[in-house]
Amino acid sequence: MTLQEIANYIGLDITSDKEITGLNTLTDSTEFELTFLENKKYLSDLKNTKAAAVLVTQENSSEVPQNTIALICDEPYLMLAKISKLFAPNVIEMDGEKPLVGGGTKVMPNVYIGKNSVIGSDCTIMAGAFIGDNVTIGNNTIIYPNVTIYRDCKVGNDCIIHAGTVVGSDGFGFANTKDGKYIKIYQNGNVEIGNDVEIGANCTIDRAVFKTTKIDSGVRIDNLVHIGHNCKISSGCILVSQVGLSGSTTLHPYVVMGGQSATAGHLEIAPFTTIAARGGVTKTIHEPKKQWAGFPLFEHRQWLKLQGKISNLLK
Repeated sequence: MTLQEIANYIGLDITSDKEITGLNTLTDSTEFELTFLENKKYLSDLKNTKAAAVLVTQENSSEVPQNTIALICDEPYLMLAKISKLFAPNVIEMDGEKPLVGGGTKVMPNVYIGKNSVIGSDCTIMAGAFIGDNVTIGNNTIIYPNVTIYRDCKVGNDCIIHAGTVVGSDGFGFANTKDGKYIKIYQNGNVEIGNDVEIGANCTIDRAVFKTTKIDSGVRIDNLVHIGHNCKISSGCILVSQVGLSGSTTLHPYVVMGGQSATAGHLEIAPFTTIAARGGVTKTIHEPKKQWAGFPLFEHRQWLKLQGKISNLLK
């Protein structure tokens, strides 16, 4: 779409035939993409953005780079939500190529495979699975019954996805109007899963708002785990049952998270960190190879001492 068409859609008066191909973050936007700034803590990213245009308040408009067009509005995040609908793909494609299925792959009855999708060789796709449009699945991968893989997602070689898991459903994103109404932010990214990944039953892995929710090779995920939009799970991580990761969480290699532990969004956990069961991570963990527990989070040994002292108080 042209920038003028987009601006008119949200009630802004801009004259520009600049072609806009999609939405992206301040740091990742190209000269053909639109971005936004809502929070002042990202002003440094605004100054360096390469985006074609940015939704920004009048207060911050002076920081917009010379080659980027400022779309000045009172509520940039809300405007982004409205614009995201313009770039949302079709829920189901009616046109396109028939799916390609590799040699030796077994597809049981009642499986749906969408347009332009590619299934590798020696896979097993069990009954009730839904594989959307433009999905790629590698070789020797097992998809158990009633797994759902939404459009545009990718699954690598030698993976196992157990029954009832959903890959690529929408992330939880909404903007509020001044009168409290929720406006959906369409999640126009995807999910990519590497090689040799096992995902348990009834897990949910949300697609990204922009770009990709990524699970690297060698990850092990237990049953009933939720991974929010734009998370990155690095190689060798283990997530035990009922772990919940808020959006844009990054786990560096070989992080282990115990049952019912969770993170706040937009943080990172250093390599070889262990989070004990029910631990709550609210800030980035920078130092690797440490064990943490509790909420608020303590180093594990300190947490054990604290529990001991609390117990003594009750005697």
